[in-house]
Amino acid sequence: MNNDIRRTLEELESGRISVDEALLAIKKKPFEDIGYAKVDLHRAVRQGAAEVIYGAGKTPEQIIGIAKVMQENGIGTILITRLSEEKAEVVLKEIPMDYRKDAKIGIVGTIPEPDGIGTIVVATGGTSDMPVAEEAALTAEAHGNKVVRLYDVGVAGLHRTLAHMDEIMSATVIIAIAGMEGALASVIGGLADCPVIAVPTSVGYGASFNGLSALLSMLNSCASGVSVVNIDNGFGAGYLASMINHITSK
Repeated sequence: MNNDIRRTLEELESGRISVDEALLAIKKKPFEDIGYAKVDLHRAVRQGAAEVIYGAGKTPEQIIGIAKVMQENGIGTILITRLSEEKAEVVLKEIPMDYRKDAKIGIVGTIPEPDGIGTIVVATGGTSDMPVAEEAALTAEAHGNKVVRLYDVGVAGLHRTLAHMDEIMSATVIIAIAGMEGALASVIGGLADCPVIAVPTSVGYGASFNGLSALLSMLNSCASGVSVVNIDNGFGAGYLASMINHITSK
């Protein structure tokens, strides 16, 4: 919640302004235009989570400018995805940040305590899928979720998956990440009683077509309750898992 909204709500609670006046004040500044970006300051109000900075294609100076506007408006946790090591070095000179090189993620501020309704399990077919998995796991953690990592549990050695049945059966949502033929999502989907988010990765030999084979396999999964995000889209999977893990009865 940004500072302007917080002050408005405090004034509303104290009786200094009416409900209509508070609504008008909140509507006045939904974003800040800084020339090269219109920073969405009301994203958390609408969707429950602040805007995320996509680092690829942006200069370090643009990333710094956006992050500073978000900080000035009281956003306590800022996630920067697809952030190269070179750009991170420049950003770190201006803004303190926890940079995770493997996931290419920068976290400005503190990771909140988990407040989701359960646990998100992030499982990978192999070690080569870990960069995408870490992007998913860190995204989920930055949005207030408890995450359990199960890495290198692919179907080439099915006993590795079955050794983690307690974690799989107790999860609220599972992110299944795999390249090659992408079979892990179907296997986990056939074992779990919760939603499974499948993430195809661009890991594999020539006929994997940079993740297209895994994507098509996951889309054709015979297991019920499996949904699929784009190739290598760990962020999208982590964000969706967080939304599921924060759903309560309305």
